[in-house]
Amino acid sequence: MPASPTAPTVRSAPVTPVPPARAGLISITVAGVLWGTTGVVVHAVHDSTGLSPVSIGFYRLAIAALVLAVFTAPRLRRTLAAVRAAPLSLLATGVGLGVYQALYFAAVALAGVGVATVVSLGLAPVLAAAWESVRARRLPGRLRVATLVAAVAGLALITGASATPTSAAPRPLLGLLAAAGSGLGYAATTLVSRHVSRRTAPMTLTTLSTAIGAVALAPVALADGLAVPARPDVVALLLHLGVVTTALAYGLFYAGLRTTEGSVAAVVTLVEPLTAAALAVALLGEPLPLPVITGGVLLLTAVAATYLAPRAGGPTIAGCRRRRSRSAPPRSRT
Repeated sequence: MPASPTAPTVRSAPVTPVPPARAGLISITVAGVLWGTTGVVVHAVHDSTGLSPVSIGFYRLAIAALVLAVFTAPRLRRTLAAVRAAPLSLLATGVGLGVYQALYFAAVALAGVGVATVVSLGLAPVLAAAWESVRARRLPGRLRVATLVAAVAGLALITGASATPTSAAPRPLLGLLAAAGSGLGYAATTLVSRHVSRRTAPMTLTTLSTAIGAVALAPVALADGLAVPARPDVVALLLHLGVVTTALAYGLFYAGLRTTEGSVAAVVTLVEPLTAAALAVALLGEPLPLPVITGGVLLLTAVAATYLAPRAGGPTIAGCRRRRSRSAPPRSRT
């Protein structure tokens, strides 16, 4: 029955959809929190099984690839189409995933969870933003130079405070080098995967990248050894690495990259080092000296400034050359 003309019409409140950009940031933030549990779990697996960092990385990616393959099997044609559309980008994404993950696991074993995570994840967004500026042919402004100085100063403080070997960090300097390599690999892989993520479904991309990464690590992992005790705790830890911190987390990450810039994504995932550092102190009892905390704050400040910097940035290199050529006095032909 239609409503009476005099009766008030009750209208349901419109459902406001979550903007794609905000949904992408939420996905990447959740992925960062899940990744933050990786270091503590890797530390536990390494101590209880003696597996090398590369072997642990292989198990993580192989388990994730097998789990994801079950869900992507009905869409095999879509997966093959994705491979044909961007084979080199997918190969680079998968190999980069395996390499920077193995370097991070090595840094955890050599320098401790907190230091390794702060260095590797703190360098990544600064490097990604610097590369995007170079690619856009823009001169660095004062804010960008200040962020680079802060990042280098923070890294120097962490290096100086972590030079002494401890039980949690038996070879700290080598671990810091591995963490820096991991940060470089993560930044490069983030930039590459952003382009391929725009035309590839997140689950398909995660399946292919984890499978390629596992294949890339397989030879070294076989040489290091893959034997593990069939204990429930070890199996649970490996499943957590493969299913939760990889299959689920990378699926969320690649989904977020569809609407988020690579440098911004690297900034948002800074919840990972914060989560990792808190877990390392609470569960592993790792010390965080004041210089390490100060250096970490400098790194995070540099990254936050990189994120807040105007995207338009400073003048382009070509523009400066044109202005100089117009303002320069004519040269004598003699």
